[in-house]
Amino acid sequence: MKKRHQQKLVIVSIVLLICLNMPIVLLFDSSKSVFGFPSSYIFIFSTWLLSIFISLYIMIRYNE
Repeated sequence: MKKRHQQKLVIVSIVLLICLNMPIVLLFDSSKSVFGFPSSYIFIFSTWLLSIFISLYIMIRYNE
């Protein structure tokens, strides 16, 4: 894997760290629910799942 592709994975990790930081998560902390789940849970797990798919895409596409 080339250095620039490794940098893409580092950027994904930093963005994930920022998105899962407590002040950002508290923005989605409300009494509303989606399909019976609190909106903060939906935000946390959808962000986590999206980061997994982006990392998987980078690994599959650019792994040499």
